Amino acid sequence: MKAFVTGGAGFIGSHLVDKLIMRGDKVTVFDNLSSGETKYIKHHLDNPNFKFIEADLLDLKTVKKEIKSHDVVFHIAANPYVRLGEKQTRLDLEQGPIATYNVLEEMRLNDIKKIVFSSSSVVYAETPNIDIPENYGPTLPISLYGAGKLGGEGLISSFCGTFGFQAWIYRFANVVGTRGTHGVIVDFIAKLEKNPRELEILGDGCQQKPYLYVTELLDGMLFGFEHSNEQINLFNLGVDSNTTVTHIAEMVVEETKLKNVKFNYTGGKRGWAGDVPRFQLSTQKMRKLGWQASLSSDEAVRKAIQDLLVIKL
Repeated sequence: MKAFVTGGAGFIGSHLVDKLIMRGDKVTVFDNLSSGETKYIKHHLDNPNFKFIEADLLDLKTVKKEIKSHDVVFHIAANPYVRLGEKQTRLDLEQGPIATYNVLEEMRLNDIKKIVFSSSSVVYAETPNIDIPENYGPTLPISLYGAGKLGGEGLISSFCGTFGFQAWIYRFANVVGTRGTHGVIVDFIAKLEKNPRELEILGDGCQQKPYLYVTELLDGMLFGFEHSNEQINLFNLGVDSNTTVTHIAEMVVEETKLKNVKFNYTGGKRGWAGDVPRFQLSTQKMRKLGWQASLSSDEAVRKAIQDLLVIKL
C-alpha cells in the first residue's frame, strides 16, 4: 500500500507513520511543521519506502504534485491547539475544511478513492450523561476546532456521495502519549518545572474525559481500516473509562515525586472557552468490529506521564 499522510511529522501522525513503515507500506509525509517536528520522523529519512515533503495543504500546487499515485490518504493534519481558536478565528477554517477540501479535490483529480480522517469527540459538544454513540445528534460543536472537524466530516461525506469515495472517519477521545506536544499532561509538567510548589488547574478540576494512549489509537484506526468496508465507516475511538483533571494533576505530582504541591483552581466548569467539561464515548461499535483498547483511561494517562517525564530527564 502506498499511503499519503498529512500531518505525518506530528504527535499522532508520526506514530501512524511508524506503524505503516513497520508493516512494509510506502509512505509520503506531507507536513508544514507548524506543530510537527522532523525529529519524530528522522529515523525514516534513509528508508527508500519513505518520503518527506515540507509544505502546507493550502499550497494546492504542491498538494497536486505530491499526492499522485497513492492508494490511500491518511488525513491527520490539523491545528492541534483547540484554544488558539479564541484568538485566531480563521485558523481552524483554513487548517480544517479548506485544507480538507484541497486534499479531497486533488484526490478526485488523481483518482484516489480512499481517505482515513482523524476527527474528534468535540464534534458532539455538550451531551447528556450517557455513552455517546456515533449516531448521536444533532452535533453542535462549541469550539472553532470542533466546527472545523465537523466541516471536514461533511466534505468527506459529500465526496463519498458525489464521487464514489470511501472513507474511514474516527472521532477520537483525548489522545495522550510520547511525542505529545500539548494538552493537560504537558501543561502540568511544564507548570511544575517552573514552580514545584504550586500547580494552576484550569476550571474546577472536575472535568472528566476518556484518555486513549496514542499507539492504541493507531492500532484501532488500522484495525477499522482493514475490517470495515462500508462506503462511510464512522467510529468513535476511545475507552470505556474516564479520568478527572484533578486526578491527572495528582498522578503528575506522584510521578514527579514532588511533595506538598498546592492546587490552585481558576474556577468554573470549563477550563477555557469551548472546553467540553464532561463526555463519554460509546465504544460499542468498535468492540463489535473486534477491537478495544487494553489500557484504561487512568492507565493511559499514567503511562503518558511516565513517558513524557523520561524524555525530560
